[in-house]
Amino acid sequence: MKYALLIFFISFNLSSVHSQMDSKILKDIEAIESQVIDWRHYFHQNPELSNREFNTAKKIEEHLRSLGMEVQTGVAKTGVVGLLKGDLPGKVVALRADIDALPVTERNDLSFKSEVKTTFLDKETGVMHACGHDTHIAILMGVAEILSNNKDKLKGSVKFIFQPAEEGPPPGEEGGAKLMIKDGVLDNPSVDAIFGLHINSGTPVGTIKYKSGGTMAAVERFVVNVKGKQTHGSAPWSGVDPILISAKIIDGFQTIISREAPLVDEAAVITVGKISAGVRFNIIPESAELIGTVRTLDPKMRELIMRRMDEMAADIAKAYGGSATIDWQNNTVVTYNDPDLTAKMLPTLQSVAGEENVQLMKATTGGEDFSYFQEKVPGFYFFLGGMTPGNTTPFPHHTPDFKIDDAGMLLGVKAMTQVAIDYLNAN
Repeated sequence: MKYALLIFFISFNLSSVHSQMDSKILKDIEAIESQVIDWRHYFHQNPELSNREFNTAKKIEEHLRSLGMEVQTGVAKTGVVGLLKGDLPGKVVALRADIDALPVTERNDLSFKSEVKTTFLDKETGVMHACGHDTHIAILMGVAEILSNNKDKLKGSVKFIFQPAEEGPPPGEEGGAKLMIKDGVLDNPSVDAIFGLHINSGTPVGTIKYKSGGTMAAVERFVVNVKGKQTHGSAPWSGVDPILISAKIIDGFQTIISREAPLVDEAAVITVGKISAGVRFNIIPESAELIGTVRTLDPKMRELIMRRMDEMAADIAKAYGGSATIDWQNNTVVTYNDPDLTAKMLPTLQSVAGEENVQLMKATTGGEDFSYFQEKVPGFYFFLGGMTPGNTTPFPHHTPDFKIDDAGMLLGVKAMTQVAIDYLNAN
């Protein structure tokens, strides 16, 4: 009997947090869908790389100012923050969208395909919203307009955070969520909770996925500097081949995952994404450089993997007559959804998407610098379906063929709008 009463009170408490979407707000959202799609097409066709989102920021700023908000620009270089004060006093909730694109050359045949070209790390490349940030911007701009037109329903304030450089700032620069926090984005007024979403090319339109607790991985960037001895390619015995050493190091790293990391506890990944060495076919070079990433969901496993990589790189290089060291850079910590906040807001997501369309997911080895906001205030980050229903071959994020169905954005506007309202109006 006591157990039944406990379940009743928990259910009552959670259900009291959320409400059915107001009919006027619902009509407003449905009316703005085409505008949200137009915004998305504009940003997709005019992508800008991390810390270079100048025109993107200007368009966001113009929209927020047109809504009568207090607007800050130049936050973390190119970030834009809008503050909307509801008609009644209360808490402060933050809603965040990332705004940067990637150095990827688009292959899609879209009417709004990106044709933008640039030089990135001394290489010619296209620029593409190959991770869906264009949809995130458009969704949050839509939410900003909806809530601005319904301030009478807000008990508190909403901060709209349009964040640059989620994909990481260029080498030698600061940027992203860390710099936004450093610049005071969570202060004046202080934020009580923060929400974010990410559209997903492999999740059907109309679906929301979530996980309480650890949801996305901590991300480390590593650079392995391999030193050998340069010589003529016809006489390898007179030198030390850093390319051979690099191959052995890459192979060795994978045994850390397959033979040392306790994968029954959490997933982990070591990926080498770039190798640089040599200038011509008949010269064994003096050095080589490997650049990659480590993804972990467990602090102890992270420590183990990084320690063993340091040891293995040095020992393998020494065995072949060379040397190797690793430089580390932490890109994100674990994206951790506050369990209490997740439980309180889950009924809201179920009310806007339908209970059957809100699905529990497993943790992913992708990374998100939204995690830095969650270190400071309770946060909830969820995933929005962007795949055309029935599609059996979606293209992954960060690829030239990445594609999102515009139909997925309406639910994103509904979810973020209602999450803000329900959080602020909860007792």
